[in-house]
Amino acid sequence: MDEKETVKNPIDENQQAAGNTPEDEVNELDNLKKELDEQKEKFIRLYADFDNFKRRNAKERVELIQTAGREVIQAMLEVLDDCERAEKQMNHSDDLNQIREGISLVFNKFRNVLQSKGLKEMKSIGEEFNPDFHEAITEIPVPDEKMKGKIVDEVEKGYTLNDKIIRFSKVVVGK
Repeated sequence: MDEKETVKNPIDENQQAAGNTPEDEVNELDNLKKELDEQKEKFIRLYADFDNFKRRNAKERVELIQTAGREVIQAMLEVLDDCERAEKQMNHSDDLNQIREGISLVFNKFRNVLQSKGLKEMKSIGEEFNPDFHEAITEIPVPDEKMKGKIVDEVEKGYTLNDKIIRFSKVVVGK
């Protein structure tokens, strides 16, 4: 080989043939690094936003749980006031009929407040025993064949709140 002859790099020739120079590759590499940094930044922001959302959602859930009964309690305060007035009246009055009437009014108001909040009493006596709604306390013999397997007495009433059972009826079933 001649000293003046230089060996040509086949890689350089291919790059030049494709129009890619080393400077173009460096620029492309820089552009890719910038794009990667932008995507990382977007990811970090999105992750932080999601983390903030989770924290805010958990805080709202805790607040909701803590104040869930607030509306019911506020409605019950009126009934509590009536109970206190009835108690004062009982201490100062000897008229038994008047006391009964007052207590009956307070009791009815109490029921109405609970019903207005979605509470419903479950009907049990005379119904067929259903373990989905009733809890059998005991079975007793019944003289009538028609009452076998049916509820003959209710020890504790069952209730639903907005059509969901919140307390099962405790019942006595005929056998």
